[in-house]
Amino acid sequence: MLNIEGLLSSNALLYLFVLSILCFIGSLIAIPLILINLPPRYFDERHPRTWLKDHHPILRAVALGVKNLLGLVFFLGGLAMLVLPGQGLLTVLIGMSLVDFPGKRALERELVGRPTVLKVINRLRQRFNRPPLSLGHTD
Repeated sequence: MLNIEGLLSSNALLYLFVLSILCFIGSLIAIPLILINLPPRYFDERHPRTWLKDHHPILRAVALGVKNLLGLVFFLGGLAMLVLPGQGLLTVLIGMSLVDFPGKRALERELVGRPTVLKVINRLRQRFNRPPLSLGHTD
């Protein structure tokens, strides 16, 4: 049998426990806020995304770098939450929506297009008087 305390000190285990709790609480706050504030057509491939299109190129580059870093943190946190307490799949989705990579929109649509995930998101949005998310032709 594997003894975790033999691999990590008791202080490290305590820090991981506290970090897990903080991530759980943070996800309970951040994920609903993000999902509520997404534009209804965010996942609709017929509508291009034009984030900071009309801003100075340096500001856009810095903002995109920060957005990608934040997305990576959410993505890794979501992966951890698949086995730790938290909303793992939704956190992974938020992280993916922030990080820029080829094929991102198709993957997002695949995850959000799952009936259970879309139902949960739209129920949350409805509770805050937001229109449901539109996925385009597959609605």
